[in-house]
Amino acid sequence: MQSLKFEFSIPRYIFGKTIGRMFPSLLWNSGFSCLRFRETADPDLPNDRWVKIRVTYGGICGSDINLINLHDSPSTSPFASFPFTIGHEAVGTISEAGAAVTGFQIGDRVAVDPILSCMARGFSDPCDACRRGDYSICSQMTDGDIAPGLLIGACRDTGGSWSAYLVAHHSQVIKLPDEITDANGVMIEPFSCALHSVMRNRPGDDDTVLVVGAGTIGICVVAAIRALDIASKIVVVCKYDYQSKLALRYGADEVIRLGGKDYKSIYETAEALGARVLKPVIGPPVIQGGADIVFECVGKSNSVNDALRFARSGGKVVLLGLAGLLDRIDWTTVWLNELDVKGSFAYGMEEFNGKRMRTMEVAIELMRSGKMDLSPLVTHRFPLEKYKDALATVVNKGKEACMKAVFEP
Repeated sequence: MQSLKFEFSIPRYIFGKTIGRMFPSLLWNSGFSCLRFRETADPDLPNDRWVKIRVTYGGICGSDINLINLHDSPSTSPFASFPFTIGHEAVGTISEAGAAVTGFQIGDRVAVDPILSCMARGFSDPCDACRRGDYSICSQMTDGDIAPGLLIGACRDTGGSWSAYLVAHHSQVIKLPDEITDANGVMIEPFSCALHSVMRNRPGDDDTVLVVGAGTIGICVVAAIRALDIASKIVVVCKYDYQSKLALRYGADEVIRLGGKDYKSIYETAEALGARVLKPVIGPPVIQGGADIVFECVGKSNSVNDALRFARSGGKVVLLGLAGLLDRIDWTTVWLNELDVKGSFAYGMEEFNGKRMRTMEVAIELMRSGKMDLSPLVTHRFPLEKYKDALATVVNKGKEACMKAVFEP
């Protein structure tokens, strides 16, 4: 089968970090990059509790672009095993099942929870995080039956969705009801990231929420708030016109377009939040007042700075964007305004309608019941061999009006 692999080596890494700065497209266009298009064997079932899945759609996530562009912090490298097939967003059908797998049949259409926590790794005595249902912060992601890896798509033993097949532990697989299309199915994973952040940091009906960034995760935060019937005022800061339209479609009350290097958008955002703009001796404007909760969905220095300064005194900032090694973050407002800064990664178990459910199960129920339809977010589809076109489209998303691109392996 064809697959897109990340093959780390020191020479390739050095090439990417130097030449890639001047010519970013070489990070996926060059034979010297870490991204390799390969003909490989299908992944084997690690044991009889795993299934093999034929991928229908494999999503392209912002984290995948960070990986290819070598923007990830080296601190994440112990939680991967090279070479690995990229891709953790997946919808597909079961093509093979181990002898100990029950409740699934060949041909079942499924979504995949890619987190490789204690159960997938074969531990009968789970860690404290997994006992709580916080699978994304499992403490045993480098041990067990399979190679190290936070998730499918970063582990050499599982494959990934940027190929025709991947393997998953039976506990990671969730059947899809007929009401959910494959386009919605591939959105379950990114939507669950947003849903988890909202359910663990639930705004009140009278709160004002600021969403910084209107890519896939930012739009999904808006959709999650509205699907949970939360009546908060939602203000979204976005970069492109198509993002603005989608933010309003999914329930934003106001949208602020970024205004380049001038401060117009700062004043517009402050006005939407009922905040005051103060002028310091030097430097950018200072904000007094702001949002009760800010969801930061970009992970860049400017967006993190905006998230911190637009939170009211005593407010909360939730970091969903993949912030790594960022320069020039002004942390003054964190202590001056006694902000609560909270990270959010992936998904786990949630309280929903009086029951404990996996985040992805909540997402499926919200889709099944008609609370939302995320299929319009899948704007571009590519065969795997057109990966250079796909990655160029995602990187130039403003020009291409690309929200979510997927591979059809």
